[in-house]
Amino acid sequence: MARYKLTLSYDGSGFVGSQRQASTKTRTVQGELEKALQSLGWSGRSVIMSGRTDTGVHATGQVASVDLDWAHADERLVRALNSMLPADLAVRSVEVVDTKFHPRFDATARLYRYGLFCQSLRDPMRERFDWRVWPAINSDVLAKVAKLFLGTHDFSAFGSPTTPKGTTVRTVTKAEWKQVNDEWHFEVQANAFLYRMVRRLVFVQVAVAQGKVSVEAVAKSLAKPHPAGTQSGLPSGLAPAHGLTLVEVKYKQ
Repeated sequence: MARYKLTLSYDGSGFVGSQRQASTKTRTVQGELEKALQSLGWSGRSVIMSGRTDTGVHATGQVASVDLDWAHADERLVRALNSMLPADLAVRSVEVVDTKFHPRFDATARLYRYGLFCQSLRDPMRERFDWRVWPAINSDVLAKVAKLFLGTHDFSAFGSPTTPKGTTVRTVTKAEWKQVNDEWHFEVQANAFLYRMVRRLVFVQVAVAQGKVSVEAVAKSLAKPHPAGTQSGLPSGLAPAHGLTLVEVKYKQ
């Protein structure tokens, strides 16, 4: 018996989030992974995930761990699992780790990417993975407002704690927009994220870049925090889930 670290990739469009739900009819990433493992003789109660992703959110670097009795090479485990998994979920890699490894509590940082494009007409194919925004945005303003999030701040205006008494203070080490042809990609990395924090960050930045709210209002919300939806001076709302991808979960080497 060994503990395996699994790196997962999935198209979140067909999943009701990553975490297994009480209803067996609800399709989740964890549920599909556990079914594939059971076909290989796994009899555990639950795999452990690095964190949850919402309905519709994608991943290229989600991490899970499982204790499994597997007598073959790691590469054969990857192939065996992928032969059992649905087309919108794949195991990218596996590795044997220490039995104390915990994919959530041992993580040192998480990296997300959010994609959007500006266009007045619907584009169903592109909108599966990117947010269509209109009116157009000012990319210079996007770059300016993103820098405000770097460092350690109370982000209570941008999300809620992941536990009832949890802190809303987070440390952001990367927050930048990159233009790729006619798309904009927001990459943000932090030691941890609040619930729906990235989608909220994107929504507010787009509002600023469309001239609906000032950069100063964002700065004030970090200097004097207010819970999202209260008198923070920022518009309420979230960017759609389908533009968001969990790119990587990082650990100490």
